[in-house]
Amino acid sequence: MCVEEYSSAGSIETRLDQHESKDMLRFLTCGSVDDGKSTLMGRLLFDTKVLHEDQLVPDRTTDKIDLAQLVDGLESEREQGITIDVAYRYFSTQHRKFIMADAPGHEQYTRNMITAASTADAAVVLVDAYKGMRPQTRRHSIVADLLGICRVVVAVNKMDVVGFSQEVFDNICAEYRSMAGKLGFLDIIFVPVSALEGDNVVWPSTRMPWYSGKTLIRILEALPNEQDGHTGEFRFPVQYVNRHGRDFRGYSGTVASGRVRKGDTVTVLPSGLRSRIADIVSYEGSLDEAVAPMAVTLLLQDDIDVGRGDLFVHVNAPCRVTQSCTAHLIWMAGEALRLRHRYLMKLCVRDVPVRIPYIECRIDINTQEEIPESTLTLNEIGRCYLELEVPVAMDSYWKSRQTGSFILIDLVSNATVAAGMVIDTHAGESRRTVDYVAFEKELETLVQKYFPH
Repeated sequence: MCVEEYSSAGSIETRLDQHESKDMLRFLTCGSVDDGKSTLMGRLLFDTKVLHEDQLVPDRTTDKIDLAQLVDGLESEREQGITIDVAYRYFSTQHRKFIMADAPGHEQYTRNMITAASTADAAVVLVDAYKGMRPQTRRHSIVADLLGICRVVVAVNKMDVVGFSQEVFDNICAEYRSMAGKLGFLDIIFVPVSALEGDNVVWPSTRMPWYSGKTLIRILEALPNEQDGHTGEFRFPVQYVNRHGRDFRGYSGTVASGRVRKGDTVTVLPSGLRSRIADIVSYEGSLDEAVAPMAVTLLLQDDIDVGRGDLFVHVNAPCRVTQSCTAHLIWMAGEALRLRHRYLMKLCVRDVPVRIPYIECRIDINTQEEIPESTLTLNEIGRCYLELEVPVAMDSYWKSRQTGSFILIDLVSNATVAAGMVIDTHAGESRRTVDYVAFEKELETLVQKYFPH
């Protein structure tokens, strides 16, 4: 491998075209305090040649580059030597673009870690080779699983401290596999690294001949993107009704997932009205197709009632419309959750008042134990039942992050108090839930029975 592999040759136009066509992977680095997350991110940036000279800060004691300070941006982080805020950094290789997030390891910053994990496609979990697995390693892995991250890379860091021992590496791998057996990860990949020295991060290590796998960067380049919106079912939340002139009425928004083409039949939820896509308009003009995450304006063949917050779906890919659901709530406020208190749910572009009549359980994020509870406090996670004041179209979080995740806002303070992930859209009384596909099939059966052609 050579340095030139991380820079494209050719004209500016060619390089821009190549860069634009690259796939994007968002990943999270997490683990316990002092496992070396910020140092690892600094090493990735340094060895992929995306840093400028004035960004390189030497360590006062060793005169080497202080890799951790390349991502620890807050003054308090540099003073304390810990990560508090989530640091996002961008870099690319010849094969892929990356957005990486450095999640804080301290338990009191769990909500910061959750913010970073909510948009991640994969997680890099660091384990200190000398100290081994710790409670925060388990906690971050459980949170990553709850947030739908299904591919994990376990980077056993500081291998230089343990003499690059294969036995130490194998023992940590076995311990992590045992812990993760109860989680829902699809794939777990292990790699021994030294972020400080650069072994197996970007360049292969010569000091661990017993390891024949890929470097960390090669693993990240090869990971499937599970959150690729192109492959999901079509979901289009209407952000704005666009009336440009007397005869133009379009519905503007961003394609949350899937794709839509001219002529497709769509259902508008929660009303259940149907129409066909007459045109797809973008900044470049009329399009035959739009895919996630494109911002477009959709025109319908029929003049039907559509407003902000409505959801367009394909007729063959329905979405549940309900006034109640079960969801995981991650409490992010200093004031505890109050049962029956009126909160505001922001789901896509829809704002809906909700109440929480009861909490099914609190989830201990260190042990996964489900504990009976009547409230949630800062950084706690619970499985809760929510009642909505009006019908809303939503998916489960594991089906669609975009239409299955929400935040709760306190109507008095206007502060964000919780992040939520829909588990079950079928919860609650059946009279509050409307399945338009089943309803239309039943209606067609009755029409054919009593009014045959």
